[in-house]
Amino acid sequence: MSQAEPMDPRSFVSAPPSDALALELAGCEDLAALMSAAAGLRDKGHGNIVTYSPKVFIPLTQLCRDVCHYCTFAKTPRRLDRPYLLAEDVLAIARAGAEAGCHEALFTLGDKPELRYNAAREALAELGHETTLSYLAEMAQLVLDETGLLPHLNAGVMDASDLESLRGVSVSQGLMLESSSPRLLERGGCHYGSPDKEPAVRLRTIEDAGRLNIPFTSGILIGIGETRRERIESLLELRRLHQAHGHLQEIIIQNFRRKPGTVMANAPEPSEEELLWTIAVARLILGAEANIQAPPNLSPDSLSRILQAGINDWGGVSPVTPDHVNPEAPWPEVMRLARATAAEGKALAPRLPIYPEYTPHLDRWVDSALHTAVLRRMDATGHGRTDDWCPGATMPIPRFSLDEIIETKTAPVAGNPVHRLAMRAAEGHTLNESEVVTLFEARGADQQLLCQAADELRAEVNGETVSYIVTRNINYTNICGFKCGFCAFSKGRGPKELREAAYDLPLTEIQQRTREARLRGAVEVCLQGGIHPKYTGQTYIDICRAIKEAEPGIHIHAFSPLEIWQGAHTLGVSLEEMLTELKAAGLSSLPGTAAEILDDEVRQIICADKLNTAEWFEVVRTAHSVGLTTTATIMFGHVDRPVHWARHLLRLREAQTETGGFTELVPLPFVHMQSPIYRKGHARKGPTYRESILMHAISRLVLHPHIRNIQTSWTKMGREGALTCLKAGANDLGGTLMNESISRAAGASHGQEMLPDDLEAMIRSIGRVPMERNNTYQPVLPVRIASATAH
Repeated sequence: MSQAEPMDPRSFVSAPPSDALALELAGCEDLAALMSAAAGLRDKGHGNIVTYSPKVFIPLTQLCRDVCHYCTFAKTPRRLDRPYLLAEDVLAIARAGAEAGCHEALFTLGDKPELRYNAAREALAELGHETTLSYLAEMAQLVLDETGLLPHLNAGVMDASDLESLRGVSVSQGLMLESSSPRLLERGGCHYGSPDKEPAVRLRTIEDAGRLNIPFTSGILIGIGETRRERIESLLELRRLHQAHGHLQEIIIQNFRRKPGTVMANAPEPSEEELLWTIAVARLILGAEANIQAPPNLSPDSLSRILQAGINDWGGVSPVTPDHVNPEAPWPEVMRLARATAAEGKALAPRLPIYPEYTPHLDRWVDSALHTAVLRRMDATGHGRTDDWCPGATMPIPRFSLDEIIETKTAPVAGNPVHRLAMRAAEGHTLNESEVVTLFEARGADQQLLCQAADELRAEVNGETVSYIVTRNINYTNICGFKCGFCAFSKGRGPKELREAAYDLPLTEIQQRTREARLRGAVEVCLQGGIHPKYTGQTYIDICRAIKEAEPGIHIHAFSPLEIWQGAHTLGVSLEEMLTELKAAGLSSLPGTAAEILDDEVRQIICADKLNTAEWFEVVRTAHSVGLTTTATIMFGHVDRPVHWARHLLRLREAQTETGGFTELVPLPFVHMQSPIYRKGHARKGPTYRESILMHAISRLVLHPHIRNIQTSWTKMGREGALTCLKAGANDLGGTLMNESISRAAGASHGQEMLPDDLEAMIRSIGRVPMERNNTYQPVLPVRIASATAH
């Protein structure tokens, strides 16, 4: 490019520059253009989400064999109380972090101090170790076992065997390149006398980490004597390694801060403009998807401009420990960081030390022994969980929750993509899969807009009425031959599998429960059970006939698509014949359960022996064709991700446009406590509160206008959670239930029954109008029975 033609940074937005073109950026002085192009590229890759890692810093040792001229972290033995933190010191820091809501334990230490200091060798011997890295591995495992914090290790230069050994006790590791310029190792340079700062040595460690599939952090330190061209050369080296291995999950652009008592105490610090220039150039070189970070505590007065330059991550922020590398620079409070981020139209989200895009591929990136620890702390997008709330548990809704957000109306920013998608959906347009995923990833002001749009659409479709149905659950057997990983209700026949007594209700007991339900005002009985190995389709027909014999006028809402499929198979008849026979025997409608997630990628994990997606839809479509309506459900928050939720909702929408047979959608947050797949460490602990509320809001929007009713489950959401859902698109509170046992078997503790008067009081508490309904959402005259006894 000639000097007569100044470089236009916008030319790099469509594709990263070649090495030669990237080097030409060294001469680009148009900071505004650089920042604008970089911010646009960042938005293309990350939307409006800016992340940070809530962490604790554990300075295992401050001894180091290197003598970097700007460093105050490294100290000599005589300046330390002891060479290494003891186990009790490490645990005290980690426990404080866990109590403060941190996810990460960042171990910082100097490079192999035992190679320089006898005091280090002696201390290690007393601790039962020969090397610092061996002691580090023990302490990382201790923190993981005792606190659940996820270790991230900055252990300096290592060979492949060291990296592989530490991979078993950490979810990620890191080593700053700082600079690829060997010139800084010369006499007078900042790295003179520091053998571990040899660029080729550091690059070899970073490359070995890539070969070993270790999620890795690296970056450059600016203002230590390097030129702009040398910075670009360093970034190109990192880009080369990432293109080869895909392991550089974040690149840090860190600005030098001078410190008293160091060789560089009087060296000039890089200006704000220099930092912004480097961030923007890094974004253009590394691309839209790269995670680029700048520590907020090193530039506390420049947060807005740093965001404008193209970062998408603030790095580690600790509510407990100082930045031991830069102790003079305190961490900003998270709420201050959130406000600064929001001021730029972005939403702050916590993350784990392993970035979200790596979490769907744990088998590749994380040692299998650490998978459970990661799953315990992540949400469905792979970010860090924002609270300890879980479905079914008796606990207050989270602080700074969506309930608070929903109470405050907000105006959308012009051109906001989430608002645009919400409005398209509210107008009845079908969104595509990626657009629905975008909605599920909404945070901050965007999630507020979604809930607001869903509530407005609910008011338009359903008015101010909130409905409920007086029903009784009859779970006729809990014996099941299937092995669904999420189910704590069903019991196998062998005694080793029994967590509570197995049962198989006789027809007379089913009839008695039906009569009791009718006496207490129920308009419906809802029947579901395990797939008993001795049941046939005739069993289900006989149950319907028995119920109708006992109470001819009651609505029978019974048998999941799995039971229908199984019944037809055992009788050797078609689905249509099976359903027609059941309808003649008195069946009125089907619960749309056994759906879980209607995507076979997930079903292969959680219920591989169950119906696949196509078979589930075959049953419900056939039911609709013979005049039986069904509900629809989605059971979410286990091994699934937003892309699976999007597919589920869009498949329901498509089926509804064909048949019109779904009366409602019931989002069912996964109750994890007693679930086998959770207890084995293979699933998350249910959706977060944010995800649970958004599921109701997005379902309202995505399914409009084809499914008019969105029901919230008070047994899973709790009273306050259910009320929040009613403010975010839901219009129905479901049933009074009487004998609800499936949620309770999984560990829920919200009760087996809620009386109509209690439901109506809940509804009135938010200014809505209660309406008792039947299965087809028609109002019915209430029957009030004083006794709450349910057998």
